[in-house]
Amino acid sequence: MSLLRRLGVVALLAWGALQATAATPTEYQVKAVFLYNFSQFVEWPTVAFQDERAPFIIGVLGEDPFGADLDAIVRDETVADHPLVVRRYGDAAEIDSCHILFISSSETARVEQVLATLKGRNILTVGDTENFSRLGGIIRFVTERNRIRLRISLNAAVAEQLTISSKLLRLAEIVPAGGS
Repeated sequence: MSLLRRLGVVALLAWGALQATAATPTEYQVKAVFLYNFSQFVEWPTVAFQDERAPFIIGVLGEDPFGADLDAIVRDETVADHPLVVRRYGDAAEIDSCHILFISSSETARVEQVLATLKGRNILTVGDTENFSRLGGIIRFVTERNRIRLRISLNAAVAEQLTISSKLLRLAEIVPAGGS
């Protein structure tokens, strides 16, 4: 099965799980599915894992807009034999190991400081605040015409030694260094 088709199947399965809990998925239910799918379309260096059995961690920094939905989507899932785990953090200093980090809008005033703290730690940073990419974030969710779009800073990804699949890049707008 092609990688793109697999993404579609995974998204449909996750969508089905969400349908059981809500008639129309919320913005953050859809974003939670995206976070899970990023784990399938980004490659991390081996040094990003403490060992071959270490969990793959999706973190949420600040106020959690996902509730239990993110946990439900990743339950019993693995990435390259690493069990998926969701962790929530109140401060960037608490983050010891993390692979994908959603930086909540509650952290808007501290985004630049947070990104500086995480620099060089091989973390895929994701956010939905204005100027997220300009400040050094890798993937920004943008809502346009009631659809969630992706803006990806390849420069920021390369700086973190992350390789983003061309299949994911085709779905996104690539922003230049310092872009929004």
